[in-house]
Amino acid sequence: MPITVDIDVMLAKRKMSVGELADRVGITPANLAVLKNGRAKAVRFTTLAALCEVLECQPGDLLRWETENGAGG
Repeated sequence: MPITVDIDVMLAKRKMSVGELADRVGITPANLAVLKNGRAKAVRFTTLAALCEVLECQPGDLLRWETENGAGG
């Protein structure tokens, strides 16, 4: 999939666990894992906004587009 999810990068920068992020965002750790592992087919804007608020970042810090061969846009 050409959209890469960089939640792990932001978690490391914020020294936060997946469980803590899930609790603060209000989603289950399982749903957060689906999103962070790139298996999600969609993400609600409300969830994206909550992630950005908790991680103090912009949507582009969490999601990026790559071409099929792996080169960024």
